[in-house]
Amino acid sequence: MADADSTSGSSASASTSSPDRPAAPSMPTDPDFLSCVLQPPTPSSSRPDADYVALRRLLLRRKPPSALQQRMEWRCNGKGYVAYRNFLLRRTDGGSAHSTPSNSGRWIPSPGPATLSEADSWSPIRDLRSNSGVLSRTVSLSSKQGDTERHVRFAEPAYSFVGMHCIFDNCKVSVTILKFGHTSSDLLAYGAADGSLMVCQVSEPPSVLQKMIGHSKTITDFDFSSNNQYIASCSLDKTVRVWEISKGTCIRVVYGVSSQLCICFHPVNNNLLLVGNANKEISAINFSTGRVISKLNFDDAVTALDIDHTGQLIFAGDAQGYIYTVSVNSHTGSLSRTHKNKSSKSKSPITTIQYRTFSLVARCPVLLSCAQDGNLSFFSITTDAKGYLTLICSLKLASRVQAIRASFCPLLSLEKGEFIVTGSEDANVYFYDLARPKNSCVNKLQGHGSPVIGVAWNHGENLLASSDSDGTVIVWKRAKAN
Repeated sequence: MADADSTSGSSASASTSSPDRPAAPSMPTDPDFLSCVLQPPTPSSSRPDADYVALRRLLLRRKPPSALQQRMEWRCNGKGYVAYRNFLLRRTDGGSAHSTPSNSGRWIPSPGPATLSEADSWSPIRDLRSNSGVLSRTVSLSSKQGDTERHVRFAEPAYSFVGMHCIFDNCKVSVTILKFGHTSSDLLAYGAADGSLMVCQVSEPPSVLQKMIGHSKTITDFDFSSNNQYIASCSLDKTVRVWEISKGTCIRVVYGVSSQLCICFHPVNNNLLLVGNANKEISAINFSTGRVISKLNFDDAVTALDIDHTGQLIFAGDAQGYIYTVSVNSHTGSLSRTHKNKSSKSKSPITTIQYRTFSLVARCPVLLSCAQDGNLSFFSITTDAKGYLTLICSLKLASRVQAIRASFCPLLSLEKGEFIVTGSEDANVYFYDLARPKNSCVNKLQGHGSPVIGVAWNHGENLLASSDSDGTVIVWKRAKAN
């Protein structure tokens, strides 16, 4: 140590006395790196080079932990994987989950003798087979001693998740729709079959900010204003309601003559609300006064809609599986129909219409449609022809009884492929690559105990929210890409 101190002192004095010499680069401050570098080489090492030994120690310390270790360290609101698994099993067997306003956004297993500890049965086979958020494949290999089953995990950074960020279980009926706020990674809202609308924050600690009561029947859709100060919701009770989020109060009610099925704010003129209803029409409503400015009639009930980023084109799906392109005037709110496209051969209601400004596959704006019979369609949009749609590819999933929704994965699609995420009636969340004609399923998330209805990404796409027919909302945390 004395030699080291004298050496460092002499080098310091030398650098001080030589102003023309360039300053030495700053040493890294990573404690792992420093601890490895400062350890002396072992006498038995075949390489006497201290830098080589330090680098080797650094790499060994930074090796990723095993899958078993990751599962044992997995946490959600302070609880481990086994506790949450037992919680789901109790709910499936008829047990009840306790939730109080003080622990909103958390899950608490029901007390009882069946509760297992965190160290319960951590077998490697179970750990590798139970793929909560990570794609697993099983490869069988034979040897001279007999057939043995090896479990090999293939995890791609774009699809892998590290577990659940938080869970909201304070709703006892089906959660039909959920969305994150515009350009927000923290603000989440979801509507339920009893007409309630919850606004939550998903940051630590996760909590319910507002519970807005006003609708008397199922909430079919809602949308945030561009500044996330207001929410406009529609319902089967034939009303459109506008809510002020900070106060949790309804500031305007627009009454209709039929069920209101889909709604969105105009992206350029937030004073315009566009609403599709069961009366086969889209209405443009003045946000400030609640007056209907204009209407446009269609062949069947308008069940889903979205609008492009310029605010000039509306894409609407109806109950017969048709997709319409509608031109809208941003100032006056006047509507005019331009194109009518068939999304699939079946006559099933469209549950999701989602617009994206660009796709690497299509090299132009694209549109995703999801029908209740399980047909997913991917279209390119010709902007020069006023929104004419061209089918690029489609995917047929299992037919659904419920109106299950789907969503683009924009950040994932910046790599290779065109990825979408959707719920399913087998209680899983599935990821599909529409660019793959075969083996399109690339991942699935397991954790829900009932059919998954809604999915939504936050702004940074590091969090994915999903809701089921039992009222549970799970926020999944995506793994950081290397």
